[in-house]
Amino acid sequence: MRVAIALLFVVFATVSLVCMQSSPDAAIQTKIIALEKAWNQAYKRADTRALNLILDDHIVLINDDGSTQTKSQFLASIKQINVQEQQVSPESMSVRVYGTTAIATGVFRAKGIESGRHYVRHERFVDTWLLKDGKWVCIATNATPILH
Repeated sequence: MRVAIALLFVVFATVSLVCMQSSPDAAIQTKIIALEKAWNQAYKRADTRALNLILDDHIVLINDDGSTQTKSQFLASIKQINVQEQQVSPESMSVRVYGTTAIATGVFRAKGIESGRHYVRHERFVDTWLLKDGKWVCIATNATPILH
């Protein structure tokens, strides 16, 4: 009986420690997912003010053609694009937390009209987030088209 009680205590203590350790990560994961969705909506609306807050000043942006952009180039390009984004949303996403760094990976779909033509794009993305001055900002992003 004492062995059973001791075993139950050990199991309970272990489960409690695991839950306590994952709780902060779960809160960060939720925050990063919310930021990813905010980024998608800001991009859809061409809201450069919101994007300016989400993206770090020294972000590394790698486009699906392999080219790179600075933050200012990316924000300027949003205003010049001849695109009407109708939908930009994640289809799947996971976030791994490493202290003050988080990596978001997943697939998103973009749907809209570009130069008068309808399009639907699926892309796999990797975004790196950093807790900087008490605020999560994206420091690197890469998206790769998924060809069907």
